[in-house]
Amino acid sequence: MDAGRVWRLYHRGELVGEIDEQSRDFPWTYGRFRPLSGFEPLRPLFEAWNDALDGDDDEAMERVYDDIRAALTMTRPDGHQVAEFLLTIEGDEAGFRWLDEPFEDG
Repeated sequence: MDAGRVWRLYHRGELVGEIDEQSRDFPWTYGRFRPLSGFEPLRPLFEAWNDALDGDDDEAMERVYDDIRAALTMTRPDGHQVAEFLLTIEGDEAGFRWLDEPFEDG
């Protein structure tokens, strides 16, 4: 793994957080999350996501996933935006999986 790989999160074009990649366990990537000031209004989305996961609430997970994807974009360390991602943030720990192609509906 390349040292210093940083994934970035944006809300309405503003950089709101960075993930310093620490490890990979395909298809997941894990890292340390560094929130920036613009992230605080988004934190409740991730708290709701974690609650839905803990409660095994599929409907809530789908709803919150849609809210997160509507609120954030993610870029790879090379600066290119990823088409799709699934992201968890708890404290300073982040885990995510991503694709270069949009998920297919259906």
